Amino acid sequence: MAGNPERRAALVDAGVEVLARQGARGLTFRAVDAEAGVPVGTASNYFTGRDDLLRQIDTRLHVRLAPDPDVIAGLLARPKDRSLVTAFMHDLMARATRDRTGYLALLEMRLEASRHSELRSSFTKSVRGDLDEAIEFHRGAGLPGGDEVVTVLYLAMLGLLLEHLTLPDVLEGVLPGVGVPDGLVERIAETIVPEK
Repeated sequence: MAGNPERRAALVDAGVEVLARQGARGLTFRAVDAEAGVPVGTASNYFTGRDDLLRQIDTRLHVRLAPDPDVIAGLLARPKDRSLVTAFMHDLMARATRDRTGYLALLEMRLEASRHSELRSSFTKSVRGDLDEAIEFHRGAGLPGGDEVVTVLYLAMLGLLLEHLTLPDVLEGVLPGVGVPDGLVERIAETIVPEK
């Protein structure tokens, strides 16, 4: 397999674009090559197969969608209350909205994992690792609420992100006077997170 890390990264990012735009069925080496603007056959020199490409896309998406450490450090200087949890949720929404393509590719990865047991195992481990990390972060930061609060926030935000990034009009006006998505983020926090 070829060893140019910059070319590999460009191919993986091209895979993210193809996955988000065309879905898993459209994710072929030929489509990745075309998206990356490289000669046909290039991707097949960098990945052992489609599952290898999907695993590397998973890894790349975790980097693309990760919080900025400076933003996290700045937020952690604030009081450890519901408003701080809400700020973290707003940051998550902003990151997903900024990299809509990345988040849509992540959703496509979920669908593809539901169809293929090998990918399901790998992707389940990856996503569960993210949830476990969120729980540990919440504990370590001394934020209000326990593991149950983090888990319910995770589920609520997953649903909000799904609707906002795929069918945003579904949520418009569902709660009169509550803006989408920011007002809904506020309502989720008010409903789930204890005051302190």
